[in-house]
Amino acid sequence: MAAVTTALTIATPSDRAIVMTRSFNAPRHLVFAAWTKPELVARWYGAKGWDIVDARIDLRVGGAWRFVWRGPGGATMASGGVYRETVTPSRLSYTESFDDHWYPGEALVSHDFTEEDGTTTLTTTHLFASRQARDLVIASPMARGVSEGYERLDEALAEAGSR
Repeated sequence: MAAVTTALTIATPSDRAIVMTRSFNAPRHLVFAAWTKPELVARWYGAKGWDIVDARIDLRVGGAWRFVWRGPGGATMASGGVYRETVTPSRLSYTESFDDHWYPGEALVSHDFTEEDGTTTLTTTHLFASRQARDLVIASPMARGVSEGYERLDEALAEAGSR
């Protein structure tokens, strides 16, 4: 098996969109499960130092999701939204809004999971309400946080695959 390139790539294909791509050395059903099962989400989702303390997922079109993190110094952060599309194990789409609205409006997030030879490529598209919102997210430590979370996901997937 060829080595998996785990570098996160980020593109801005339009004035409102961010597209992130990353590959994982795991079958897509495991990567999909890591996004859709609360006990798995809690093991990896967030930058280093930020841990999920509450993950609720009602995985159906119209169902809600909500995550609460605790970070350095006891800081908290929370976000949630509503599922628009769920196609196991190939696609998720949902709205996303943070309790502390650090960017205006909500985003529409979609995840596409493709697998080849046991390697899953995840392509995530965030579509924001405006260019201003997109630019605020690009200027934030989003890339570092996503990269750190995906490193944690690599570890969780390796553990899940060895069971």
